[in-house]
Amino acid sequence: MTLEKATSRPDSHYGVPTVVSPKPIPSFKVISPYSEMLAYEFLWAQEHSSLKKIAESLSRRQKLPSEVVGEFTPDVFGDFNNRKGAIKEFIDGKIHSSPSFSLLLKESPQFPDRLLHAKHPIDLFYYRGNPDLANTDCVSVVGTRKVSDEGYRRTEKLVRLLSGHGLTLVSGLAEGVDTVALETAIRCGMSVIGVIGTPIDEYYPKQNRNLQEEIAVKHLLISQVPFYKYHTQPFQTRRFYFPERNATMAALSLATVIVEASDTSGTLTQARACMEQNRPLFILNSCFDNPSIAWPRKYEERGAIRVKDFEDIIVRLREVYGHLNA
Repeated sequence: MTLEKATSRPDSHYGVPTVVSPKPIPSFKVISPYSEMLAYEFLWAQEHSSLKKIAESLSRRQKLPSEVVGEFTPDVFGDFNNRKGAIKEFIDGKIHSSPSFSLLLKESPQFPDRLLHAKHPIDLFYYRGNPDLANTDCVSVVGTRKVSDEGYRRTEKLVRLLSGHGLTLVSGLAEGVDTVALETAIRCGMSVIGVIGTPIDEYYPKQNRNLQEEIAVKHLLISQVPFYKYHTQPFQTRRFYFPERNATMAALSLATVIVEASDTSGTLTQARACMEQNRPLFILNSCFDNPSIAWPRKYEERGAIRVKDFEDIIVRLREVYGHLNA
């Protein structure tokens, strides 16, 4: 960096020249989203990679993916230079295929700071749609894939209530509660964010393809799942992206509402993440009335809020987040 030569001017009171140095020119880091994407995909392609390991490599060290790839000890597949060609070829195929997608890095002004509050925060994600929605007041509505008839009706009623308070609905596009919540929100004119546990160009479950497309085109669709690793790993290991997706949903949302869930439901991953991040966790009273499950009382003892009246959710959100118009 080159600074201009310092100049002097006479002081008006004493006639003594005063040295005036120009302000230093700020330096900016030039970031290539494409290069960061390749590096991110490489980090995931490492043996035994996980969200925890990647978060520790990036977030806690305040580095970009491209700044840490050279620090990794080569695995059985080689280092970044050895694997870059194969990864680049695969990613280029994704970039030039339909549907189109974009990448949002933590360094972007549009990146939602709330995501950095997760236990293992993501530093970038793939998306389709309007990324500005990620910075609105979001509430997650989630639950079991095998929703009961009563759970279906409760989900609809809950979302209709939320729709009148300027909130953005977040859910996971799974069968059951997630699908009901998203479809109801769209019918009510809410903005929605779908967070998926597959790459941004995959559809799961298949019957939600039209719903996913509508969200991607008119709202916001998010995925943190790496393309290359997902493609090359065994099918049975892909399920681990779903609980990581739930943790991201918890971080993105001001609060989470659970409609129905079993003691082994993946929804409880989001419940745990929500409480770790000190976000309100709402559990519908009907869950407590179910004698076959034990988790609601355990979470209530830890500070979760039992919802006997849906209006209680709005009241508590106003108490916790004073800026809300809810």
